[in-house]
Amino acid sequence: MSELPRYEYVKLADAIAADIAAGKLPQGAALPGERAMTDLYRVSIGTVRRAIVELRRRGLVATLPAKGTYVIALPEPSGDAPEEGQESDPDA
Repeated sequence: MSELPRYEYVKLADAIAADIAAGKLPQGAALPGERAMTDLYRVSIGTVRRAIVELRRRGLVATLPAKGTYVIALPEPSGDAPEEGQESDPDA
């Protein structure tokens, strides 16, 4: 059974989230402007805007009117490994 296709804005949001997780966009960094992102990622302005909304929903960025969009948090770990200082409990 094949996986359902993902929307372009979700793919873009995932790509930006991956850049944040990799440190390419550190906390406090400004994302490129919407028009620049359309050229950079070769997507429509609507796709860029929906991706930014998705990133805000995930709590990764904040948009300041007339200032831009900034990274405010790092993505949560996938949950596969215990967080630092925690032990994994196989019986849980």
